[in-house]
Amino acid sequence: MRLRLAAVPALALASVLTGCFLQPHRALLHPPQRESPAPAVYTVTFTTTRGPFAIQVHRAWAPRGADRFYDLARHGFYTGCAFFRVVPKFVVQWGLSPDPRISAAWNHANLRDDPVRQSNTRGMVTFAMGGPNSRTTQVYINLGDNARLDAMGFAPFGRVVRGMAVVARFYSGYGEGAPRGHGPSQHLIQAQGQAYLRKNFPRLDRILATHVSRG
Repeated sequence: MRLRLAAVPALALASVLTGCFLQPHRALLHPPQRESPAPAVYTVTFTTTRGPFAIQVHRAWAPRGADRFYDLARHGFYTGCAFFRVVPKFVVQWGLSPDPRISAAWNHANLRDDPVRQSNTRGMVTFAMGGPNSRTTQVYINLGDNARLDAMGFAPFGRVVRGMAVVARFYSGYGEGAPRGHGPSQHLIQAQGQAYLRKNFPRLDRILATHVSRG
């Protein structure tokens, strides 16, 4: 089903997104000490304000990342998340919760690194990180050939198999995030959640729903 922001009244959409995290799933407030193994191959379909896209995950590519992404997706972590960093020909990044309580719970739920077995080429999906063993919930889709990131330890765990044209259309007018640019501050997203983004960056595209399936 194709769902666009224009087809949903703004107040109704705000209510839907707010309702998604007023009573978060218990798993979102209590990160697991250890992820359960994900299926060898699974697909996560995202319904967004710009249209749908799907990511197929291969556990063999990056097992720890695949397991974490599976847990987050099936418990609805990404519902309501904004694509807060959209840099054309580089990346689309998301994974900061609209609920500050959830952000706080996952802030130090770090994953150990996976070996890099695939390359950061267009359409590949990878966890963001700020150094060794620092992955938590943020992921990005490569919008171009970013193979230079391979040597820095960024290990792709999946790829976009449907809807790459949708991904390429996410709103990018705010540019790179603070402090390097004038886009959203990750620190303030974590501290204030949806309220900060809606007030200061209202044109960002968002995730409305996720669906996980095998294969």
